[in-house]
Amino acid sequence: MDSNTIIYIVGAAILGLILGFIIAKSLEKGKASKLIANAESEAKSILRQAKSDGESIKKDKMLQAKEKFIELKAEHEKVILSRDKKMAEAEKRIRDKESQITNELNKSKKANQSLESKIKDYDYRNEFLEKKQEEIEKAHKSQIKQLEVISALSAEEAKSQLVESLKEEAKTDAMAFVQDRVEEAKLTAQQEAKKIIINTIQRIGTEEAVDNCVSVFNIESDDVKGRIIGREGRNIRAIEAATGVEIIVDDTPEAIILSCFDSVRREIARLSLHKLVTDGRIHPARIEEIVKKTEKQIEQEIIEVGKRTVIDLGIHGLHPELIKMVGRMKYRSSYGQNLLQHSREVAKLCGVMAAELGLNPKLAKRAGLLHDIGKVPSSETDVETPHAILGMQWAEKHGEKPEVCNAIGAHHDEIEMTTLLSPIIQVCDAISGARPGARRQVLDSYIQRLKDLEEVAFGFTGVKKAYAIQAGRELRVIVESEKVSDEKAASLSFEISQKIQTDMTYPGQVKVTVIRETRAVNIAK
Repeated sequence: MDSNTIIYIVGAAILGLILGFIIAKSLEKGKASKLIANAESEAKSILRQAKSDGESIKKDKMLQAKEKFIELKAEHEKVILSRDKKMAEAEKRIRDKESQITNELNKSKKANQSLESKIKDYDYRNEFLEKKQEEIEKAHKSQIKQLEVISALSAEEAKSQLVESLKEEAKTDAMAFVQDRVEEAKLTAQQEAKKIIINTIQRIGTEEAVDNCVSVFNIESDDVKGRIIGREGRNIRAIEAATGVEIIVDDTPEAIILSCFDSVRREIARLSLHKLVTDGRIHPARIEEIVKKTEKQIEQEIIEVGKRTVIDLGIHGLHPELIKMVGRMKYRSSYGQNLLQHSREVAKLCGVMAAELGLNPKLAKRAGLLHDIGKVPSSETDVETPHAILGMQWAEKHGEKPEVCNAIGAHHDEIEMTTLLSPIIQVCDAISGARPGARRQVLDSYIQRLKDLEEVAFGFTGVKKAYAIQAGRELRVIVESEKVSDEKAASLSFEISQKIQTDMTYPGQVKVTVIRETRAVNIAK
């Protein structure tokens, strides 16, 4: 094939392509025109639909706006109506007030008119009374002159005589009135005092605690007794020397007796024995070590007991040394009565009684708790001082108030009472100690002491009868009036008290009362 043929073929192919392209373009242009026509028709239909939808939405919104407007208008009308109603009510109230004020003004005018008329009447009567007073004074002066002439006395002399007579009469009437009031006050005071004391006792109910001078230490078997006694008794001697307690080992099964008047030492010995028996190592060196540890433990327990006591009674600000003394009361007794229980009871009684009398109950509780701290002396030299005075000195030393110190020192009448708190402490102490069962006394020694008291009184001339009463706290002596005068009765009371003080041993104080009575008896037939 030659080159011309190839050129013809290529040219025909190119021409075919050009014609195909032109035909394709013409076809695409027809399709595009159809698509454009379809789009224009759809757009027109959409616009028509949009216009119809817009008209319907417009109509709906206009209807909603009209309905909202109607609602707002109705609410506004309601608000206006309520405001009009309130204004009408306010106007009505104002009109009522105006009418009320008008009525009050009318009443006030009438009252002023009546007051003016009364003032005029009063002025008229006052003038009339002044005139009458002047007339009476003139008549009185003329009568005085006539009386002076008749009695031959001047007015001053007659007045002085009348005043003197009235003075004597008034003095007699006043003395009678005062005596009646004093008797009435005494009767009322006794009744009120009994009522307060009975109410106080009824409101306080405490246990009666009686301590012994011996403690029983229980053991598991009698074999332990030999270990406690030790070789040739060295262990028991070491325990007695370290604690100051007498240990009695007898035939009592499974028990050892600890005897000592000091409850603290007895408790130290009991706890030490318990530790030694539990540990099993019992020899003199171990005994001394255990006793020292037990002493420290007891000291700490004493402080804890004191703290618990003051907290239970609601007492604050107590000095640590006084708290320690309060704790030591747990291991002291007075005639068998536990001293701490007695002091707690006295504190409660004092608080109730002070509240009934309108005094400070906290201060009364404080004084009641501390009133017997002198019974727990810290050294042998303190034993010689009376416990009330010693307790007062300790309270003063540790910054207690003067009322509390005086109440402590005066509860056995060893100093003068200067506050109302002192007799309350004394009474409550007597109530707690004199309650049946509170204290233990040996009956034989008690009866013998009463007999000895009476015998002391019979040893003086002129004594007719003698009675020991109030558990030996008072001795009443009846004397013969022919042999003993009033002056002699006073001196006899002092001599009997001195005799008792020097010759007898007794707890507390003994009051000696000498009674002298003179009787004149006649029989009408």
